[in-house]
Amino acid sequence: MTRVLIAVALVVVALVIAYVLERRRPAPPTQPTWAVPGQLDRNDFDGPGVPWLVAVFTSATCTTCAGVIAKALPLANDDVVVQEVEVQARKDLHDRYSIDAVPTLVVADSLGVVRGSLVGPASAEEIWSAVSAVRDGGDAGAGAGAG
Repeated sequence: MTRVLIAVALVVVALVIAYVLERRRPAPPTQPTWAVPGQLDRNDFDGPGVPWLVAVFTSATCTTCAGVIAKALPLANDDVVVQEVEVQARKDLHDRYSIDAVPTLVVADSLGVVRGSLVGPASAEEIWSAVSAVRDGGDAGAGAGAG
């Protein structure tokens, strides 16, 4: 009987030690999140009367940005204006909309409500899908990773 009590006591002590060590374990590192505006003033961008705006916030020093804008440009038509907003040329817009990562692509409707976004590198299919989803009445939400 004494051996059983000693065994139970050792198990309890081991469980307490494991619990204390687990609680002392540091939290995982935070993952970066990037601000995406929820609303744009369409008068800040080309074609304020066009039903859809695809604004791609970029930097001249960002090679990923060049790929994203190149993939977005073919979407331009009578209903969609695609505009590059390069930070050195339009720092005012980057500041106004608190853009803190490039490339950031936003899809806004005629009222300037952001209906979809992608941050970071994106394939042509991801970009076209995001625009198609919102134009067809869906909501593309936030996509892609951080750039």
